[in-house]
Amino acid sequence: MPEGLAVVVDRERAQAVIDALETEGVYDRTRAVEPHGEGIAVPVTAEPDTVEGRLTTADLPARNRDLKDLLAARGWSEDELADAPASWSVLGTCVLLDDGDYPHPEEVGEALLDLHGSADTVLLHRGVSGDRREPDVAVLAGLGDTEVVHTEHGTRYAMDLSRVMFSPGNKAERALMGEVVEAGERVFDMFAGVGYFTLPMARSGAAVTAAEINPEAYRYLVENAMLNEVQERVSAFRADCRDVDATADRVVMGYYDAHEYLDTALDALEPGGVLHLHEATPEPEVFDRPVERIETAADERGRDVAVLDRRVVKTHAPGVEHVVVDARVE
Repeated sequence: MPEGLAVVVDRERAQAVIDALETEGVYDRTRAVEPHGEGIAVPVTAEPDTVEGRLTTADLPARNRDLKDLLAARGWSEDELADAPASWSVLGTCVLLDDGDYPHPEEVGEALLDLHGSADTVLLHRGVSGDRREPDVAVLAGLGDTEVVHTEHGTRYAMDLSRVMFSPGNKAERALMGEVVEAGERVFDMFAGVGYFTLPMARSGAAVTAAEINPEAYRYLVENAMLNEVQERVSAFRADCRDVDATADRVVMGYYDAHEYLDTALDALEPGGVLHLHEATPEPEVFDRPVERIETAADERGRDVAVLDRRVVKTHAPGVEHVVVDARVE
């Protein structure tokens, strides 16, 4: 095993440390992340400036990021390898794998743990259901610890992946919300969850009214506001967003059926304010349907709409795209 520099950190910090080291340009991708005493050894090419940890030398195995190689070593055939998963996400100490028709799923889970040394649990994600967006997950491998702290662009999200929804594919959109908002803006986040958009906006100085109907997600929303030290800029309500009295310069509607709540959004939005409408739209109707819905709702209230931006966030299902329309409403 090649010996080289490594930073030893607490296990729960591992993914955040890897992200920081990658940003700094000193993360050594050629060697694996491995347990080290009671912590985790993360390989580096030089002493980092942005990460606190114990610098040491460690014999770490060469890193093999190819899941199919690991499965082949377990005796998988070519046909079986063709059906192996091609993508997954690492959230804190959990690997989140979307459900699929995989052969030998338990072996897939064990291989993913081998691949990601900082993770201790692999979860199979079967989808989200109901108005409260409750996830259906199963432990595929590892300890089964589903409570994590996940870090993105400096924002920390504590959550239990077996009880609340978190979409890794919305990472760029979460970062964008922290960039477009201005300090002092009043924001109404109508479907706040654990703080997906609330937290980066509050960290940028906005005053956010956040509504969340799911009690588990609400609990993490409040905890995450404190975790990110923005509790003074977040007014959290465990309530249906239609029952929250809000006045806002910006309204975020991060829910696939958010168009059903456009009346509430427009009642809250000040003239000249900006609306961010999320929707799961069939490909033939991208972007026409969400734009038409905004324009119709605004016209019913005698208000004018100027579309500022339209974008695809990710594919939601075959033939269906998760899109966002940004619009200024006078």
